[in-house]
Amino acid sequence: MSRQKKPRAAHPLSWLLAVVLTLTVLILGAYTRLSDAGLGCPDWPGCYGHLAVPASPDAVARANDAFAHRPVESSKAWKEMVHRYAAGLLGLVVLGLAVSAWRRGADRRLATGTLLLVVFQAALGMWTVTLLLKPVVVMGHLLGGFGVLSLLWLGYLNARSFVPERRAAPPYLLRRLAFVGIAVLVVQIALGGWTSANYAALACPTFPKCMGKWWPPMDMTDGFVLWRGLGVNYEFGVLDSPARVAVHMAHRAWAVVTFLCLGALATAALRQTGPVRAAAAVMLVLLLGQVSLGITNVWLHLPLPVAAAHNAVAALLLLALLTLTHILVRRTSRG
Repeated sequence: MSRQKKPRAAHPLSWLLAVVLTLTVLILGAYTRLSDAGLGCPDWPGCYGHLAVPASPDAVARANDAFAHRPVESSKAWKEMVHRYAAGLLGLVVLGLAVSAWRRGADRRLATGTLLLVVFQAALGMWTVTLLLKPVVVMGHLLGGFGVLSLLWLGYLNARSFVPERRAAPPYLLRRLAFVGIAVLVVQIALGGWTSANYAALACPTFPKCMGKWWPPMDMTDGFVLWRGLGVNYEFGVLDSPARVAVHMAHRAWAVVTFLCLGALATAALRQTGPVRAAAAVMLVLLLGQVSLGITNVWLHLPLPVAAAHNAVAALLLLALLTLTHILVRRTSRG
């Protein structure tokens, strides 16, 4: 009678490389969006009908004839295409992880779920272009990217068997607060994506007050209409000033909620020992850095490096929170 093979997890390095690549794709996507290059290539998946940006005078002339509404801007087009190349490479890497998982018999659901999310991400990337930067699609694309990053990071933690040594289980409420923290942070990331997609990052150009007022005139109803008509070009935004202010202020207000929630979680977790304390310390540093970057974005009127770093640190903060939650769950289950 043949002995059944024991499932073998993929090497942690393969998951980690996928995480690094995903983080790179997220940063490139933020850089592309913040550079107003989201429609640098008006078609998909190519660029003006080519796999690379048209370079020769004849190719540029033909592209301009075919897309008269959007002449070739090489700098913007290359930003968009580099992002697409990196995203395509990530898709191949995740496909490799999924194939490996099915062959090894370990992490099949996680790898398959990640692959399906990447496929949906590709569709969102296409709709971002074809629907002319519709905000709900842009925000969904951002959240999908963070979702892929989170799943790959969980795969890395699982592959490392990242389980702390046997100690007293942490307080039950601490684990509950960690899950609440994840939900709060995801909402804040979504609000950040909505703010960026609606070009509302500088709707309030001063801090801490907005145009000299703690609570300026705003239109919440118009600011949070998720679906508007088709055929509208959303590049540079379509909202009027009160609606943009509403979006911006919602992001600011929820930032306070996020800071208090994650700050309380990190402070409580610092009273623990070992990996729990280390993860909490990293999370607290990233939280303070993220708040500082957000304020700096307003004070310096959204400089591109700071704005891109704001996206990157949000991703790292999410990974730190997931790590802390993973440790708390594993320690509680083994306590």
